[in-house]
Amino acid sequence: MSQATQFLQLINNPFKFWIFLLSKLPSAFFSGVRVITADENKCTVKVPFKWFSQNPFKSTYFACLSMAAEMSTGVLALAHIYKREPSVSMLVLKVEGLYFKKATSITFFNCEDGASIKQAIEDCLVSHEGKVVTVKSVGKNAAGELIAEFNITWSFKVKS
Repeated sequence: MSQATQFLQLINNPFKFWIFLLSKLPSAFFSGVRVITADENKCTVKVPFKWFSQNPFKSTYFACLSMAAEMSTGVLALAHIYKREPSVSMLVLKVEGLYFKKATSITFFNCEDGASIKQAIEDCLVSHEGKVVTVKSVGKNAAGELIAEFNITWSFKVKS
């Protein structure tokens, strides 16, 4: 079993992921951000519209949408660096968001760029130089209407 598969088993276990969020990302936990599905190539995350995630304009606060979009890409990155030797660090360099419609219900963010993330990490491990990759996360409501799109730029570097 690959390290990525081991990590994804942890992420896809609701109880273990709940503990992870509560201990490492409490704002995501309390906002209701949750992983719906994840494999090595794609990840879907949801964020509800609820009291803790709302803004004064009766929609989901942009920061909660951004958090869910980043998580849909970050889970893929974490899967591909999990227990790697040498270890690899990851860092968000840039977040660009476009908003198309008010989020007034659950929003689902989907990233299908796992292969690009994996390739950047593999290149980093071979060259021992930092690598940068920009990936997309698309947010839609349950009706399939486009809510937002985010481009997240990640940096990967072999730890010394």
